[in-house]
Amino acid sequence: MTPSTATVVRALAQDEARELFVSLPDPTSALVGRSLLGRPYATVAEGGEHRPEWTWVALRDGEVVARAAFWGGPDDEEPVALDWFDFTDRDAAVELLRRAPFQVEYELMLPPDWRERDEVRAAAEARIEAAGAAGYTLLVERFRYTWTPECGLPERPGRLEFRPVPDGEEGEEAVLDVLRRVHSVTLDAHARRAIAEGGLEQAAREELDFFLWCPSPREWWRLAYTPDGALVGIQVPARNPSGPCVGFIGVVPEQRGHGYAYDLLVECTHQLVAEGARSIAAATDVTNTPMAAHFARAGYPVTQRRVCLG
Repeated sequence: MTPSTATVVRALAQDEARELFVSLPDPTSALVGRSLLGRPYATVAEGGEHRPEWTWVALRDGEVVARAAFWGGPDDEEPVALDWFDFTDRDAAVELLRRAPFQVEYELMLPPDWRERDEVRAAAEARIEAAGAAGYTLLVERFRYTWTPECGLPERPGRLEFRPVPDGEEGEEAVLDVLRRVHSVTLDAHARRAIAEGGLEQAAREELDFFLWCPSPREWWRLAYTPDGALVGIQVPARNPSGPCVGFIGVVPEQRGHGYAYDLLVECTHQLVAEGARSIAAATDVTNTPMAAHFARAGYPVTQRRVCLG
């Protein structure tokens, strides 16, 4: 390979970031990935969500042939996700992911019918294959929901009592205890991965860390009980950097089989609406058919699918 055709992989600088990032001539980037959200790439300094030092490109002869934008919240010191990955040169894209200094999950955003549309499916599979060649492994595919007032506010079943979580360390330990019990029998792929890596404690701690990472107040968290005082589970209305979301719904194993996850989801929705939400994001694994059924019953339409690779 001559120097003129060598691949240059590097992060971007503020004064070039947007111009170089959008220069990639890849028409498939409009079919899948971050572009589906309708928010063009922009740096934080420009009022956007991405940081130049977390945005990497592969160049050949000065032309962008692959790009990857890693993302994190406003207070994060390291990115938490890869959410933009496009290319016109597959080998350069693989090299880009291998050389970028971040080991975070890649969440590929897709239309709900992506498998039925040949061009979209090809674009998705090309990215999944390239990420796999760079060392990423497929974890799970997820439904992504968006509730709006036009969906209708589901009626509260009225079967459970919802109590705020206690303050301080006592409250965090109470939440961890519930999360350990919820994840002792779970269909969630992320929780199963955490359990395989570090047991129930890691799975519970990862959930709690996410709750605390969200900028919404912990005063929103609710423990659910039957009228006679038996613990049913936990529901966490939240607000992430993009807006209101269903942070977590979990029922302890001994209370399953009664459809209580639906009650928790409805309460979570009511709480977020009471806090002013006009749109609520939510997600569950496509393999978690019970939870998917609860979302459908509560009026949450599937607006995306997301393939998660780590």
